[in-house]
Amino acid sequence: MESIDKTMKNLYQTPEFRKRYEDLKQEVLEDPDIQDFLEENKELVSNRMIETNLMKLYEYKSQAINCKDCPDLSRCVNLMKGYEPSLVIEGNRIDIHYRPCPEKLLDDERRKTKKLIQSFYMSKEILNASFADFFLDSDGRLDAFEYAERFTAEYAKGSSMKGLYLHGEFGVGKSYLLGAIANQLAEKGIASLIVYVPEFLREMKQSLGDQTLNEKLETVKKAHVLMLDDIGAEAMSSWTRDEILGSIMQYRMQEQLPTFFTSNFDFSGLEYHLTYTQRGEEEKMKARRLMERIKFLSIPIKLGGPNRRHL
Repeated sequence: MESIDKTMKNLYQTPEFRKRYEDLKQEVLEDPDIQDFLEENKELVSNRMIETNLMKLYEYKSQAINCKDCPDLSRCVNLMKGYEPSLVIEGNRIDIHYRPCPEKLLDDERRKTKKLIQSFYMSKEILNASFADFFLDSDGRLDAFEYAERFTAEYAKGSSMKGLYLHGEFGVGKSYLLGAIANQLAEKGIASLIVYVPEFLREMKQSLGDQTLNEKLETVKKAHVLMLDDIGAEAMSSWTRDEILGSIMQYRMQEQLPTFFTSNFDFSGLEYHLTYTQRGEEEKMKARRLMERIKFLSIPIKLGGPNRRHL
């Protein structure tokens, strides 16, 4: 029985195979990313290494193209779904390492958060929200839109920028704009955490019994970009105000982490709401302390317009 090496050598001598091989080699070596890799490592890469590892280079080329044209993670066609290739040199070999792509990293972070925090809020409306569909026909909407666009364009992980405090009547698009901001950030590989405040605070109370409160609280406190939807709609208690909301705001103020809010109340209305607990206790100083942190973290803008849920 002939050895594989001898068989391949004989096959290589045929004109048809040699032409196909040379065409493949030319196609691979004309790829701009591969050219950059070979140039960066020209002192380490020999012609023999290129010949020996040509199929690895071809694999990289085919998988990298798929990543560039990928519409989203669900339609990834790579050999390893959600992973993108990078070329490396290991000894005298050219090899490929696969790393999670930005889409997979975002998806993993969202799944981890959703598993931990049930009030993680990504309704169908928010999942599909975009700046292109945000109406600019009423008071405050243009100001909110311009700041949202600037925020998503300029923000990078670790930078300090204020969020927005969007207030107004029901159905004017406050939550929708948060969704548009979140989706725009996602395109840059930046995950945001949106929680529906009334449900979140109920969940925190329930977490006292299953020992997950601290883990959930830490996740919310340290989110790259936090969005608190419908603050002021919750039934207020001293514990939820001081130990939950107060703890979150204090940490985010100290770390200067972007925080967005929506509410039916303006600042004065929210302060009044935070002052009185379910038991009827009046705690003006504690409410004022929390409001100072919210004011530090966000820029208030009133959204006007009709209730678009009824249009």
